[in-house]
Amino acid sequence: MSNCENCTYFIYDEDYEEYICYVDMDEDEMMRFMQSPSHECPYFRLYDEYGTVRKQN
Repeated sequence: MSNCENCTYFIYDEDYEEYICYVDMDEDEMMRFMQSPSHECPYFRLYDEYGTVRKQN
C-alpha cells in the first residue's frame, strides 16, 4: 500500500489549509479506487527531491 505523505501528488493547498491529493481522476477512476480492497493508489509516485539534480548531471 502506498504512503500518500511520500507521494509527488500530495501537496499543500493554501485555500483549504491542508494537504490534498492532486491527481485528476474522473468519477469512474475514483469509484474503482474507493472500492478496491487493497486501496493501493495506482498513481503513487515517490517524491524524489534529488531527481531533478540527477537529470542535470
